[in-house]
Amino acid sequence: MVYAPAEMGEVGIAPRHAPLLTRLKAGPVRVEDEEGNTTHYFVSGGILEVQPHLVTVLADTAERAKDIDEAAAEAAKRRAEEALSQAHDKVDLARAQAELAEAAARLHAVKQLRGTARG
Repeated sequence: MVYAPAEMGEVGIAPRHAPLLTRLKAGPVRVEDEEGNTTHYFVSGGILEVQPHLVTVLADTAERAKDIDEAAAEAAKRRAEEALSQAHDKVDLARAQAELAEAAARLHAVKQLRGTARG
C-alpha cells in the first residue's frame, strides 16, 4: 500500500489499483510492504502516477522521514515566516507562502512520525 497527500485529500493505493495521475501537495508518504513494514517519507509536492503494478512519485524533494532534522525544520519554518512578513510584492508573497506551507508540512510530518504532533 502507498498512502500519499493528493491535493484533494489523502489517497491510498492498493496493489493492482486502477491507473491514476494526480498532483501531490507537501506532506507525508507512507509505503507498506507485504510483510507489514512501513517506511515514511516527506515530499515537497509533485505528481503521483499509478499503474496496475507500479506507483511512481515525482517530487522536487523527497526525504526519508527518519532523516529529517526537526531543529532544521523549525528553523526553516521561522525563516519562511520572516520572509512572509517582509514580502514587498505579490511574487515575494507567493514564494514566501509556498516556502511556509512546505516548511510547516515537513515539520508536521516529522512530529507526527515521532508522536509529538498536536491536533
